[in-house]
Amino acid sequence: MDWRGLIPVIGGLVAVWLLFIALLWVFRPRNMRLGEAVRIVPDVLRLGRDLFRDRTTPLGVRIAIGGLVLWLLNPIDLIPEFIPILGPLDDVVVAVLVLRYARRRLGQERLRAVWRGTPDGWQLLSGVLG
Repeated sequence: MDWRGLIPVIGGLVAVWLLFIALLWVFRPRNMRLGEAVRIVPDVLRLGRDLFRDRTTPLGVRIAIGGLVLWLLNPIDLIPEFIPILGPLDDVVVAVLVLRYARRRLGQERLRAVWRGTPDGWQLLSGVLG
């Protein structure tokens, strides 16, 4: 198997991760440190996984989360990843749109109930989602 084909995918995921951390840093509560902002990313991934696996989650939300995963893994992007800053932006925009859609369909209370991260992390995610 030729592993060189995975390099753009891995690079794209790392770029999305870094951009998501930058967005979290911009929208963080003023008393939150960078380390706290970085720790929220696994919690957001866990939130998506938990929502996808939960059979009570509406099918539309589960399809949107599954589509997001496919979108992030797809090496073909609207904006190529090698373009600085703008490259991973389409991935981040799609991720935020999917999470906003999930919040609209499920409600803020349901997302909060599924959230397994810290209260500060939840506050930060709520700020990013608007």
